[in-house]
Amino acid sequence: MDTERARSLYTDLGAVPVINAMGNLTMLGGSSPSPTVRAAMTEAGRYYVDMDQLLQGSGRVVADLLGCEAAMVTPGCAAALLLSTAACVAGDDPELMAQLPDTSGLKGEVVIQAPQQYKYERVVRMAGVRLVAAGSANSCTAEDLEASLGASTAAVLYPVLGGPQEGFLPLADVLAIAHDAGIPVIADAAYQVSPIEHFRQIATCGADLIGFGAKYFGAPNSSGLLCGRRDLVEAARDHTFAAFERRELPGYGRPMKIDRQEVVGVVTALREWLDPASQDERDEAASRRGRLLRDLLRDLAGTELSPPEGDHVTGLRLRLTEVGMDGPALADRLRRGDPAIWAYAEGDSISFGMHTVQNGDEPAIAAAVKQSLGRS
Repeated sequence: MDTERARSLYTDLGAVPVINAMGNLTMLGGSSPSPTVRAAMTEAGRYYVDMDQLLQGSGRVVADLLGCEAAMVTPGCAAALLLSTAACVAGDDPELMAQLPDTSGLKGEVVIQAPQQYKYERVVRMAGVRLVAAGSANSCTAEDLEASLGASTAAVLYPVLGGPQEGFLPLADVLAIAHDAGIPVIADAAYQVSPIEHFRQIATCGADLIGFGAKYFGAPNSSGLLCGRRDLVEAARDHTFAAFERRELPGYGRPMKIDRQEVVGVVTALREWLDPASQDERDEAASRRGRLLRDLLRDLAGTELSPPEGDHVTGLRLRLTEVGMDGPALADRLRRGDPAIWAYAEGDSISFGMHTVQNGDEPAIAAAVKQSLGRS
């Protein structure tokens, strides 16, 4: 690839190109689909297709690949959550569908454990529901959750996030309590796609609707998956742009459009992602880049590298021990370069995720680090 031409594409549009060492972030464009995925998307452009039919058929393929009851390709995980909420509130009833976002007379509340509140709950509220926080900011007990459920509850929202699981009920407990009350659970599992066994476990975890971001497994940034209970996934499909156009259903999802090439890209990327050999190849490619970057930074005085040795280097941490600068300050300087370099930083360290770094960008990262530290 011609690096200068690629950079000029963004420069001409008034944007600074970025070397991404942070991972599959929406704000950085999500992902770089593999040659196999890009080729399949190009081939898909040869013909047009009935999108309603394509969403139904591709959903069957995805469900078979993940072992879940039903699935649907969506324009991102956020769209999966919004379509899920609309399905739980209005189902497939055309009159109720047309009423949204007015939930008068409908089940217009979605419950979330207060310690789990996060910015993406905003997506669920876009369906017109009121979010009810169970418990307090620091604690939610079974009694708190039970007390928050009632005749107006359309669903319970459960973010499946990393980090400490403290102060709130685990998913299994929430499923038991909600299902005892006859209330579905929507799980936001946006980036829970690795390892493969974990991905399949989450897709079949018992939540009624589970959203994933497809960018995390190598599909386009603007794509996602919705998995779960057949009747609710079908109701969500009735709310899509395709059902709005093809079947004249007044669903809530008309603005959330995905194209035929993206649908094909999602299925192709999923097949590739679920292949263990392909996963090994991705990890080894990232490790090669990590080893090269480590070699280029190894002799940088006043720093420590982790891991210091070994072949597995899909992530590289640079600890700044005696350079007169902390990690966030270095990260800020790297972001102000051209190309900009984005990396995670905390305390005395900066970390480079090598899965999203492109081959050949390792010397540019090393040079920028050294220049920023006055060691060039």
